[in-house]
Amino acid sequence: SEEEMTSEDEDCSWIQWFCSLKGNEFFCEVDEEYIQDDFNLTGLRSVVPNYDYALDLILDSETEGLTEDQQQIVESAAEFLYGLIHARFILTTRGVMAMLEKYQRADFGRCPRVLCEGQPVLPCGQSDMCRTNTVKIYCPKCEDLYYPRLQRHSNLDGCYFGTTFCHLFLQTNPQLRPPTSTEKYVPRIYGFKIHPSAREREEEERRKQQEQLQAALPSIRRGNPTGGVSTTAKKGKR
Repeated sequence: SEEEMTSEDEDCSWIQWFCSLKGNEFFCEVDEEYIQDDFNLTGLRSVVPNYDYALDLILDSETEGLTEDQQQIVESAAEFLYGLIHARFILTTRGVMAMLEKYQRADFGRCPRVLCEGQPVLPCGQSDMCRTNTVKIYCPKCEDLYYPRLQRHSNLDGCYFGTTFCHLFLQTNPQLRPPTSTEKYVPRIYGFKIHPSAREREEEERRKQQEQLQAALPSIRRGNPTGGVSTTAKKGKR
């Protein structure tokens, strides 16, 4: 009923609400106790605008006296701050456990490579710097990076997951690391493998064409590059 939904919304914390939003499925819920410990947030005050307001919003403290525009600015800052806290939290034992549950449900998706046969993937950043790269997915089977399958995950900042997490996760849970995929797709024509010499012939043909082009360039430069009537000829006809 409508009353039950209202009650659920009131009972829902900001963190639960944020992680339940479409597009935020890669995030786990950071423990409030972790966020309340100032040591865990060292250095973030200088990076996040409106830090105190943003932190209060994350911890469901009252942020009174703000206009609608100011509230939107604080909400944006809170999302940024939560992402940075999240990157640190998932490197802790509690954080790894929270992400383990999501990995086992394949919340992060599966490897798009056919030969990996639906291997679950992990979120991975290409940089620990903010606003450098969007999040990618890492496949522990083929050990490669891919773009997330869903467009809504393509806007997440990679620094919210960092460069360390997925590798630390697999070291912490070695039983989850699949055997590295050694199988490779083999191109065939009419059922026969393409011999390496075919590729060599292609390369040789391409090299010859480039050499012929290079040899023809000086004569083109010596001639009329425009291929039109010369200025002198035009003047003679006047």
